[in-house]
Amino acid sequence: MSATTRSRTPDRLCAEAVDLARAAAEEAAAPGVVGEHAGTVGEGDRVVTHFFECKEMGYRGWRWAVTVARASRAKVVTLDETVLLPGPDALQAPEWVPWSERLRPGDMGPGDLLPTDAEDLRLEAGFSGEDEPAPNSPISEEMAELVEAEDAEVTAGTPAALPAVPTRGSIASVAEELGMRRARVLSRYGLHVAADRWEESYGPKTAMAQAAPATCLSCGFLNPIGGSLGQAFGVCANEFSPADGRVVSLSYGCGGHSEAAVMPKPARPAPPVIDETRVDPFPLRPSPDSGSVSVGPDEPSSEFGHS
Repeated sequence: MSATTRSRTPDRLCAEAVDLARAAAEEAAAPGVVGEHAGTVGEGDRVVTHFFECKEMGYRGWRWAVTVARASRAKVVTLDETVLLPGPDALQAPEWVPWSERLRPGDMGPGDLLPTDAEDLRLEAGFSGEDEPAPNSPISEEMAELVEAEDAEVTAGTPAALPAVPTRGSIASVAEELGMRRARVLSRYGLHVAADRWEESYGPKTAMAQAAPATCLSCGFLNPIGGSLGQAFGVCANEFSPADGRVVSLSYGCGGHSEAAVMPKPARPAPPVIDETRVDPFPLRPSPDSGSVSVGPDEPSSEFGHS
């Protein structure tokens, strides 16, 4: 029989040592925290673990586990260990997640620093300043061969770390002149991720764009951007638009479109005309035929039943 094989039936003496296990749990815990006995589990030959409910706030479902044991042919049960363990329905903290995966857009505040991983898929090598130019570098292989043939100076390290402008004739100086001194630039994956994010927030499928009179492509408030993203996105410059200062899709739209139909103004009544050269006569007494009641003699009142 293997030494690691556990006995299915708990040892009787160890199982009856409830008071010993409770005393050990109360000694390890705060007063009044150890609750009712919640059962026993046989851990092996003459080894039994007693479980007690934990009444401490914040540890719902946890149990005090006290393991007792006795030596072979001995009648005295001794204490092995005491520990607080989560039960099947215990309230536990979520699994730890690295900070780089916990961050969400908008979490950064003033003074916060977010270092970028060296293997970030959103970035790729731009001009690195090394002897071997990056695969997507604008410097061609012929240019690199020319630099090597001319024995030009190649500065070690990234251009961003250089204390001064590189000397003329080096690859770094060419990158400086072309305005490409960044060590890393957006990769195609980084461009696609950013485009998907902007498309979801300010794209044609949003409720605002669905109710817009026209798209941003024909709006005068759209400020174009350069690069490959300029073919699908721009920056909104309408202060009354919900996307003011945001990168919006050219298929996005809102009610602040520059060419939206102008609401017609309500009609205004014509000003009154006063003619001071004309006189309108008004008689002092009404004409006999001007009213609805005749001014002739009254008819006999007997017809109406009056005396």
